[in-house]
Amino acid sequence: MPGGTFAAPSWNAFMAHGPALWAAFREELAALLAEGAAQQAEVAPHLVPLADAALHMPFSVTEYTDFYAAKNHAFNVGTMFRGPENALPPNWLSIPIGYNGRASSVVISGSEVRRPWGQLKAPDAELPRFAPSERFDIELEMGCIVGQPSTGPVTVAEAEAMIFGYVLMNDWSARDIQAWEYMPLGPFQSKATATTISPWIVTPAALEPFRVPTPPRERELLPYLDEPRPGLFDIDLEVGLTPEGGTETVLSRTNYREMYYSAAQQLAHHTTSGCPMRVGDMLGSGTISGASKDSRGSLLEMSWGGKEPVALPDGSSRSFVADNDTLVLRGAAKGDGFTIGFGEAAGKVLPALEDPYAR
Repeated sequence: MPGGTFAAPSWNAFMAHGPALWAAFREELAALLAEGAAQQAEVAPHLVPLADAALHMPFSVTEYTDFYAAKNHAFNVGTMFRGPENALPPNWLSIPIGYNGRASSVVISGSEVRRPWGQLKAPDAELPRFAPSERFDIELEMGCIVGQPSTGPVTVAEAEAMIFGYVLMNDWSARDIQAWEYMPLGPFQSKATATTISPWIVTPAALEPFRVPTPPRERELLPYLDEPRPGLFDIDLEVGLTPEGGTETVLSRTNYREMYYSAAQQLAHHTTSGCPMRVGDMLGSGTISGASKDSRGSLLEMSWGGKEPVALPDGSSRSFVADNDTLVLRGAAKGDGFTIGFGEAAGKVLPALEDPYAR
């Protein structure tokens, strides 16, 4: 291993060495941890039970881009605001839509999230007001970690080789702030509060047995988005909500295979303008929703914009996240006799600060 690679508290220096070293290290680590390994006595003192471990950010996020690339989610949201006949934007079936987010807002699982303030405007109000978000939401996503840089456009196959791994990702979203600000340039402050990720990165090599294809295309994609092999993975996902002092309710179960565009397609598209990608960049998949109500990846969809509140066992209900709720995302790829786990991406929502501009 090149000297100093693990001296820094993140995987960035290791990622920079490239796929050959990633594969060699994985093979060596698997041998060290194998049952009956000769070095078992040397390794054992360095193994810590998960319950006793303090988990930190696994990498330093260089830049962060979030996509809008699961069809069920895009159709649901579009239907709420434009009706089913105009649910998908005209470009959606041709292009992975995304926006540039805030790398500084990415936090590790277990971090508390403060309800944000912002401009809100009710449909029947003439002017906006400045207040805490009343429609704070979660988005169940996967985050793709870029482990190799680029200096120009790359193919989907080249993008595949650049991907170091995947994490669970919750793109916290203030829907009422978003509704007022998003025209004409898209999300801004509504997406800048926090983005929670799980604490370890699962590599494509570990997920190889779970590869599945993207869905049949309703409109032929341009050739630069052609995939040389299946680009998605069969990963079971779920969303849980725990009110303060209460017990957890699983709100939704879905699967990463619901994506319309793969991470490699998103990454390849991101480079088409010549945009350089850097080691430690993160791409959010976009909210992952299935076709049924119990497989939707956001409360916006689960409650259908607040019109159908989700009932909880304690008799309360949720249209959006309440103060002191803890939201947790979980994921696992399940094979024959083994599981590749992603852990959790969890966060508790704290009440908004007192008016930060009151004098």
